[in-house]
Amino acid sequence: MAKSEHGKYIITKPRKEVEIPAWAGNLSAERSTRMFYLDSDVIPGAFYVEVVWFWPTDQKDDSSPEPHSHDVDEVIGFFGTDPKDLNDLGAEIEFYIDGERNLMRESFLAFIPAGVKHCPLNILKITKPVFHFATIPRKNYG
Repeated sequence: MAKSEHGKYIITKPRKEVEIPAWAGNLSAERSTRMFYLDSDVIPGAFYVEVVWFWPTDQKDDSSPEPHSHDVDEVIGFFGTDPKDLNDLGAEIEFYIDGERNLMRESFLAFIPAGVKHCPLNILKITKPVFHFATIPRKNYG
């Protein structure tokens, strides 16, 4: 990033070492690329934000995080990349919220209130790249 007064607040490279909680699953490099990870360790005062690309595959990804909850709200989003139909997720994602199964085929944002169990999150198939975004309003994910 170019040096400027506020350039310290901008990241342009992925964080190399990200500590992922044991319950958070294991995304394979063939199926996904963690693009950006922001928290207070990356930029002091920042809250947790994560951005991941998921790549097309016909293999079910069963490395989902276990059901869990947080003591703060969370927003999770998955977005399709078809410029002719951005609502088309280009994937099938099975996402459980408080034990209820949601089969997602459209781009979506999910608001998970503090204390509500969510996951597993199973990617059943991906036919086009999918953009993923998650954020929690606290300094670190864990």
